[in-house]
Amino acid sequence: MAVREKRGTMPMYDYKCLDCGKESLVVLTLKQHESNKVTCPKCSSGKMQQLYTSFIAHTTKKS
Repeated sequence: MAVREKRGTMPMYDYKCLDCGKESLVVLTLKQHESNKVTCPKCSSGKMQQLYTSFIAHTTKKS
């Protein structure tokens, strides 16, 4: 899933903190995502696990 901004598309990732259990939706660049340096917004822990969720793709082409 992605959010459209003026400068382009930014992917959003779902993460769960392994310390406090908080689930968060995080907007990251691909470089940030690949670095695996995501911290929990609630407890600041670096022990975050990416959650894999389903998504819907909207296109302008009719099927």
